[in-house]
Amino acid sequence: MPQFEAHRRVTHTPEQMFALVADVESYPQFLPLCEALTVRSRKERNGRTLLIADMSIGYKAIRETFTTQVLLKPDENAIDVKYIDGPFKYLSNVWRFEPADDGCNVRFFIDYEFKSRILGAVMGTMFDRAFRMFSEAFEKRADVIYGPVPAA
Repeated sequence: MPQFEAHRRVTHTPEQMFALVADVESYPQFLPLCEALTVRSRKERNGRTLLIADMSIGYKAIRETFTTQVLLKPDENAIDVKYIDGPFKYLSNVWRFEPADDGCNVRFFIDYEFKSRILGAVMGTMFDRAFRMFSEAFEKRADVIYGPVPAA
């Protein structure tokens, strides 16, 4: 039952960070372990978007693909991810982007467990390390997309 939570202050707006994380198709370009991501379906209603997406992850010789439901809530600057199918018993992921002076606070939370103890033992340590790098990877990506904020 590993969990990981990160809180980061970034110099970009909540809307910019929301848009960056919501652009799931770009994840393979910069996100650790992510080798491919395919959006199976996209439905929009009442200003919100519901995606069904397959993410392929890899580490050394191990490759796994899992399916999630991603709910994009731009009115709340929030993204909720629920597990559908793959190598996990469960997976839940939450993103929140809260206004702050000169940028925003990014809150990232993930709770998951692999179905297989062997896969959990092999991938668990790498997943933990990757999640610790996620926030930084998104922040670096924001600097690439939106430009770094000049030093004061």
